[in-house]
Amino acid sequence: MAGGPVRMFRLLPRRLRPLSGPPGCLSARSARSFSGVPPELPAALVRSTFLDFFRQKHGHQLVPSSPVRPRGDPSLLFVNAGMNQFKPLLLGTADPRSEMSSYRRVVNSQKCVRAGGKHNDLEDVGRDQHHHTFFEMLGNWSFGDYFKEEACSMAWSLLTEHYGIPADRLYVSYFGGDAASHLPADEETRHIWLDIGVPPARLLPFGLKENFWEMGDCGPCGPCTEIHYDHVGGRDAAVLVNADSPDVVEIWNLVFMQYNREVDHSLRMLPQFSVDTGMGLERLVSVLQGRRSNYDTDLFTPLLHAIQQRSRAGPYGGRTGAADEGKVDMAYRVVADHVRTLSVCIADGVHPGMSGAELVLRRILRRAVRFCVEVLQAPQGALASLVPTVSHILVKYISHNPCGQVTSVAWSLHRNLGFPLDLVDLMLEERGVQVDRQELDRLMAESQKVKLQAGAQAQVTLDVLSLAELQRLAVPHTDDSLKYQYRLERGRYVFPACSATVLALYDGQALVSEVSEGQRCGVILDQTCFYSEQGGQSHDQGYFTREGLQDVLYPVEAVVLAGGYVVHQVTAADSLKTGDQVQLHLDQVHRLSCMVKHTATHILNFALREVLGPSVQQRGSHVAADRLRFDFSVKGSLDVSQLQQVERCVNDIISANHNVHSQELPLQTAGHINGLRTVDEVYPDPVRVVSVGLSVSDLLDDQTDGRTSVELCCGTHLLQTGAIEDLVIVSERQMVKGISRVVAVTGREATRAREAGQVLSQDVDSLSARLSGSAPLSLDSAVDNFSLHCVLQAVDNTPIPQWQRRELQIHLRAMQRNSNTTVRKLETREAAARAQALLEKNGRKDLQVDAVETDSLSVVMKTVNRLSAAAPRSYVMLLAHQGHSGKVLCACQVPKVTMTRVSDIRGGRAGGSPLVAKGTGRSSDITEALSALMQLPVP
Repeated sequence: MAGGPVRMFRLLPRRLRPLSGPPGCLSARSARSFSGVPPELPAALVRSTFLDFFRQKHGHQLVPSSPVRPRGDPSLLFVNAGMNQFKPLLLGTADPRSEMSSYRRVVNSQKCVRAGGKHNDLEDVGRDQHHHTFFEMLGNWSFGDYFKEEACSMAWSLLTEHYGIPADRLYVSYFGGDAASHLPADEETRHIWLDIGVPPARLLPFGLKENFWEMGDCGPCGPCTEIHYDHVGGRDAAVLVNADSPDVVEIWNLVFMQYNREVDHSLRMLPQFSVDTGMGLERLVSVLQGRRSNYDTDLFTPLLHAIQQRSRAGPYGGRTGAADEGKVDMAYRVVADHVRTLSVCIADGVHPGMSGAELVLRRILRRAVRFCVEVLQAPQGALASLVPTVSHILVKYISHNPCGQVTSVAWSLHRNLGFPLDLVDLMLEERGVQVDRQELDRLMAESQKVKLQAGAQAQVTLDVLSLAELQRLAVPHTDDSLKYQYRLERGRYVFPACSATVLALYDGQALVSEVSEGQRCGVILDQTCFYSEQGGQSHDQGYFTREGLQDVLYPVEAVVLAGGYVVHQVTAADSLKTGDQVQLHLDQVHRLSCMVKHTATHILNFALREVLGPSVQQRGSHVAADRLRFDFSVKGSLDVSQLQQVERCVNDIISANHNVHSQELPLQTAGHINGLRTVDEVYPDPVRVVSVGLSVSDLLDDQTDGRTSVELCCGTHLLQTGAIEDLVIVSERQMVKGISRVVAVTGREATRAREAGQVLSQDVDSLSARLSGSAPLSLDSAVDNFSLHCVLQAVDNTPIPQWQRRELQIHLRAMQRNSNTTVRKLETREAAARAQALLEKNGRKDLQVDAVETDSLSVVMKTVNRLSAAAPRSYVMLLAHQGHSGKVLCACQVPKVTMTRVSDIRGGRAGGSPLVAKGTGRSSDITEALSALMQLPVP
């Protein structure tokens, strides 16, 4: 640790005075007991009181909660803390042109999900009374404004004076120092709490684990102080603080960011201090409503009641462990928590899927369904029917957000999803909300400007005049041989360092001697270790620094080859001129990923020829860091067996960890290599030959049968095949007749694809088991086509092994055909029964008007047909109330004009032929429609 800066940190002068009385004594105002417990407040008032306290009384800016999907932070699956959206401010990376850069005092209530990753409460939910996967985090922040003294004072005032929590129920912990880390105790915070009036016996020191907060392995960090609440009261509960006691719980954590954790784990003082506090709404509400369990508060009781109404279980009893017989109460808690999480995540654009956050959400959904159906014995669809209750408890988006935020969402729907803006206007108008047209126009203009800038950026390539000028000036071609000069040391790739001289600069129009800060340009060096985009392989990424200005980075955005010159496309972070010395820094992770994919492409090319025969010819390829694409000639799509054989052949070569050889040869000499693969293009001379398993010299000596991968290639490759780890073909389809395209992933992505395939296979097996069981007795118990359609969509679109996709598609389509047949038979049987009942009830009157109980328009139509066949002289019209949608279904065998009149009565629509018609209406009450029909004249 950098001990100097830490030791230099002195206690700031304290301006606070005790609320009354000497330090260590509770003031009359802060110690008021309210009969020993805080007053009971509804959750909505608890939330608004917190926000109003900081916004109105202490000048904080109210910042809306960010979505639970992290913005630009791949390290997180979900937003799991209030500080996530403020990371750029804490790290000093916020765009100075952004609104965020102006934040000084901020307050908000952040939606958080802790399921998966470092913070994962999923398996604990339901087992106890307080774990959740979704919760709200109340927080206030200071970015270079107030610090410890004000933060502690405001927190104590809010809890004891505004929420009315008895001070004698509260305990405070602070950082007691850590000798091993050379960190002193946070005596400043201790003295602040004493000045506020917290007794010494209730002010407790703890170590790094409890009271020192860190963002990660590196970055801002600092001591924290926590406020704890004793549910029992009237005793000394100091020993229960931080002891995992359900009776003494932490309610508020105040973090004081004053250090930065360096890469070498030392600590340096931050130039600007910040405050980050967090208090879980659910736990605070339980305190203020006098409940030991979060599930007994008004955040959950309406939801638990709604669950009980939809299940066959008894009322929720709050039991845990052995006392919870049959795990019924655990199921209540699981379903209540998970439906909140699902509702919020889906509303924020995270949907159940096959990887990352989507896969975690899928597991939450499956866990909720299992407890809902198996334990609570709720009917199908019960979980979805709880969403309106969740929406009522939490705040609906449109109803509680200003016009500007709605405009932002409307623009996002249009830009990202192609949602028509006029349709957005209509939907919002129905809810009495309007978009800010001026703001929307600004967003559209800004988007257009970005597109134009992107188009202009793509033009920084040398033109013919500039190439001629370079040759006239005798500027030598770029030496890029260093791109191949890497080696393996102890299983790790080591790439060479590269220093270079700036030989020329191109500003997009002409060669220049100097560019200024912010100017986009092409940089030509005497040598480079960067790979320029060619041969189907993406260019390298990285940056370079200028000699004498090592802390300024020049990111390399693209690398292209033009006339022997390697052009590095750069936006200058500072001035740059010809003759400057620069140090190149290669993005080694990106390069290695491209090497993996390129070598894998060569092996795939070989495997396809091995399986399909020598007629297979390469027709194109593209190698990127995340996946590879390979086009080849073949008569038709590969079947399941062929796809499996190709994958097996590739992975056998990967497992063998063959050496990969490369050698530059005269083009004519290379042409004599047995089994050499080429494509229809012009090759340089000399040419680079890449072979797998056998050296180029052995191939030239003709000592082998040529049964290996050997190609002419300028790309960068692995030195051993084992680094590929695994390869999965995730797509194969005919682009045009006779040309197929394969897309494949490797390594971790291949593993994820196989795991996703297993999950989908289990889903298909589950559906199959339901279909192959006893024949359904009614339409309600039949497997609906919607379930099959959803699984089929997932199988079609999720990255899984292509051979497995084909197998599952075949299985699902067969199931779909069987399901359709079953449903049609059940509809016919149900229609026959309905028609017979109506004939017995009404006879064969000239006008048959009645209602039937069914959710299926097809059943209504079939019933009409049956009645019409039995009473061909009758005018028949039937209505049904569709329970799940609230619509009225209509079907008749009358002139179409009659049908149109009835649908108009119900505010719906009609269609069909002059003889047979059908329609729908909007009302759930069909009495009016039946009365109207009875008044219709019969011809």
